Amino acid sequence: MLKLPAVFRHHDKQLHCLFYFLAAAFLNILFAQRRLLPHLLIFVLLFAMGVCIEWAQEYSNKFFSRKIHGRFDKEDVLWNVKGLVGYTVVWLVYCGVWLATRRKVTT
Repeated sequence: MLKLPAVFRHHDKQLHCLFYFLAAAFLNILFAQRRLLPHLLIFVLLFAMGVCIEWAQEYSNKFFSRKIHGRFDKEDVLWNVKGLVGYTVVWLVYCGVWLATRRKVTT
């Protein structure tokens, strides 16, 4: 298993937040645009993926004879959620501005 370069090792939590923020942004731009249901689905799936990855790290240490990775870390999951919530705030502001500035069509 690869370790983070030394310069990043003290910023693990912030990297979790940044990764999940960017993953949410990428998937929302591709699939959700300004629709709420796909945005919520992406949020839930990324959250579940983060928890599963943390669980897999813990399980891998019990499955293999030597420790190959980290442990289940609640703080990592918390920082994943911070990234997802951060993107959700940006997305909500974007949607609000879009709704406020679009032209009304009169028929």
